[in-house]
Amino acid sequence: MIRCFALALLLIATQATAAPEAYRLDVARSTVGFSYDFGQGDNRGTLPIKSADMRIDLRDLGASQLAVTLDATGARAGFLFATQAMKGPEVLDTAHHPDITFRSTEITGTPQAARITGLLTVRGVTRTITLDAGLYRQRGTDPDNLDQLTVLLTSTINRNAFGASGFATLVGPMIGLRIVARVER
Repeated sequence: MIRCFALALLLIATQATAAPEAYRLDVARSTVGFSYDFGQGDNRGTLPIKSADMRIDLRDLGASQLAVTLDATGARAGFLFATQAMKGPEVLDTAHHPDITFRSTEITGTPQAARITGLLTVRGVTRTITLDAGLYRQRGTDPDNLDQLTVLLTSTINRNAFGASGFATLVGPMIGLRIVARVER
């Protein structure tokens, strides 16, 4: 009887102290997209992912951690003129700041409705931002299998806060973010 009780306590303690698990980003199936106001319309672009370190604890999201590096030199703004202007010294200044980084500092909520607060560095300027996030089982996988997940992240940031304020008469200050990350344990 005492052995069964001790075994039960050990199992409960092991579950309660489960550490975040490493997930690998499937770069080929993941996208970092952004939208911006240019002239009369909403335009879209993409940023390639250079690296990602994700540790996810589905039982305790607050213990999860996220660090991502984007390749600003590979950014595309939808058309050539906009791409060249965005990479230039008045906006991203990719010659001096080739990377954009994000590191989480706090994760709250549930897997389907989480908020990830962290430090975003653009042009060497670091600011706190918050992303709305949802973790979902990938289509076609077994409902009990959480080895493959899709993470949807959205937010809006003010580019002026990072000194990326060039072409203000042509491009609006707010940048919409929509990131779809496919990850696997």
